[in-house]
Amino acid sequence: MTKHYTKEFRLQAARLVTEQGYSYAEVAERLGPTSWSVRNWVRQFRQSGELPTPEHGPSSADELRQLRKENDRLRMENEILKKAAAYFAREVTR
Repeated sequence: MTKHYTKEFRLQAARLVTEQGYSYAEVAERLGPTSWSVRNWVRQFRQSGELPTPEHGPSSADELRQLRKENDRLRMENEILKKAAAYFAREVTR
């Protein structure tokens, strides 16, 4: 059975991609449609003029995506350093 989403829902989902920097897969996972549907909605709303077309060069969405990826990497590195510090602190007290 095919789900039918309202135009408002589709536009908000497309804005999550274009304005907030979420990937198609992230939006699909959070809201329920397929990533392919979200991609099509973005394309359709850009063609209709309801969403701006991407500018040349890195967009704010691309920059946000890159910063999120870097943030995840830094958090992982921080966790590794915490575990290493705890390990060496244990070794010194023995």
